[in-house]
Amino acid sequence: MLERLDSAFESLRNELFGRLHGVVKRLPPERNYAAGFNWPQNGAALPPTSLAIRSQDVAQPNEYKGQISKSVDDSSKLKIAVVGFGNFGQFLAKTLVRQGHTVLAYSRSDYSDVAQELGVSYFSNADDLCEEHPEVILLCSSILSTERVLKSLPLQRLKRNTLFVDVLSVKEFPRSLFLQYLPPDFDVLCTHPMFGSESGKKGWNGLPFVYDKVRVANDESRVSRCDQFLNIFAREGCQMVEMSCAEHDWHAAGFQFITHTMGRVLEKLGLESTPINTIGYETLLNLVENTAGDSFDLYYGLFMYNANAMEQLERLDHSFESLKKQLFGRLHGVLRKQLFGNAEKFQVSQEKPMLPKHSQSSAALASSSDTLHAQNN
Repeated sequence: MLERLDSAFESLRNELFGRLHGVVKRLPPERNYAAGFNWPQNGAALPPTSLAIRSQDVAQPNEYKGQISKSVDDSSKLKIAVVGFGNFGQFLAKTLVRQGHTVLAYSRSDYSDVAQELGVSYFSNADDLCEEHPEVILLCSSILSTERVLKSLPLQRLKRNTLFVDVLSVKEFPRSLFLQYLPPDFDVLCTHPMFGSESGKKGWNGLPFVYDKVRVANDESRVSRCDQFLNIFAREGCQMVEMSCAEHDWHAAGFQFITHTMGRVLEKLGLESTPINTIGYETLLNLVENTAGDSFDLYYGLFMYNANAMEQLERLDHSFESLKKQLFGRLHGVLRKQLFGNAEKFQVSQEKPMLPKHSQSSAALASSSDTLHAQNN
């Protein structure tokens, strides 16, 4: 089993690096988005040490300053365009509609029937969508397609103060794209709902929602609009955590990427349920089920577009090698004891002097004494 685990990890690593190599080969030199790239911050490259920031300056969940209301009146309703109406876009749209917001949707695939069932206005043309002048563009595309989708939008048809929001699992990457491609008059809010359609299907209460107000104009109406959007998640009971994009990616590489990596390694082992499962083994099976349901594109995106993921993969590899050495070192000691223990005991016994037993030596001495006594008489 240890050999199979080692082989599964090596196979997953080769799969990641093979895909990364193919992507990098196709990119021009100035567009190297490989893992380890320092994403621009306000046009400047992030120094490597900036990713080592810890969370003492991060707002805690109970510090969210937005006005949380249980009902949505007409003044707080938003017109939100969901771009990328796949599983997660549909999942969010259900709550948006239930809260009374006007929801539009656009996607490459035809989801018009699904949109109609949810009460969402569906558009098959990006120009038509943007001409509706939504207040918020909610980008729900995959990590790998985000740049292409963003570049394809006819931004000139939107209002100049439109709020752009993403919900990707990495944050420095979309932040960089927004600052690079969006006009400076557009507001930018980077978010990460720390749950999916499976983990959040019974409600969002208590689930973390991370956000970073990257660029929001100092105007009362635009600040209010940003807060109204955040209030969508606050009203559902989410733990609202304000955190910089760099800080998010630092933490996410430590738990999200590792979680997905271990789930996919265990998936390659083909673990099966048994009649005597322990709680720990059930946890592993649940991990495999949760991670295997996501596409490899998502996992690869976590690796490719989080500058900290490579370091975590190397640490995981080092930890596994260290554990194997510890196991084999202990095994070597046991085998050595079994193989050479008896030989060492035999060698020790050979070195001891061969003395007669006490009873035999006493009898011999007594016999010699009697003989000498008889001769003297």
